[in-house]
Amino acid sequence: MQELKDTIDKSRLPRHIAVIMDGNGRWAKEKGQDRLYGHFHGVESVRDIVEGSAEIGLEYLTLYAFSTENWDRPENEVTGLMELLVDTIRKEVPTLNKNNIKLHVIGDMSMMPAYAHKELAEALEETSKNTGLNLIMALSYSSRWEMIRAVKQVAIDVKAGKVQPEEVDGPLFQRYLATSAFPDPELMIRTSGEFRISNFLLYQLAYAELYFTDTCWPDFRKKNLYEAILDFQKRERRFGKTSEQLQQPAGTI
Repeated sequence: MQELKDTIDKSRLPRHIAVIMDGNGRWAKEKGQDRLYGHFHGVESVRDIVEGSAEIGLEYLTLYAFSTENWDRPENEVTGLMELLVDTIRKEVPTLNKNNIKLHVIGDMSMMPAYAHKELAEALEETSKNTGLNLIMALSYSSRWEMIRAVKQVAIDVKAGKVQPEEVDGPLFQRYLATSAFPDPELMIRTSGEFRISNFLLYQLAYAELYFTDTCWPDFRKKNLYEAILDFQKRERRFGKTSEQLQQPAGTI
């Protein structure tokens, strides 16, 4: 794995990687266990990927941990997930601080149970001074929720005279998104062999490179992360331009 890590061009790292951590339930079912067994082992993958991201100098890592649609899952699974979330956060804060990792959360926190909300608030405060990797947990999050909320707030500000309709453009709209403090992801990874974005950062992923792997999340480790980054570094990011345009000196296009 060290050889693979050394192959990565640190000058061409994506600033921001977003991950859909999929396949916990399927992984558990294949082992004759319930879904919570898969979620429990998925925590080990989170720990390994966060560590690997910090080691290579990644600036931003967003993990899609719980969607607004996940609230519709069986009650015992939702309750177990919330308890696992709280327990994990409580245990991991010292490690986050040791590794200079700053925790952020995006999502509809009003839907979270009070005890989970409290633990999250404490973890955010305890890691707020860290200056290394920004770890963004998408909890009770969906992109449609985020964009509808943003549109409502823009409408409120237009009505109040704080914003003029002609001022509404891409950069202004982005200031109303939950991710306004972060750059858009350049690489999105989804595990478990599914080829969907699943209501995740729909606006922000407009120009991201997409990487899909058959590996289920509980088996996803640093090696897999580094393979995804190396694949990213082989791609040509054109942003609507042609290859020939990209090869021209800056300012001549």
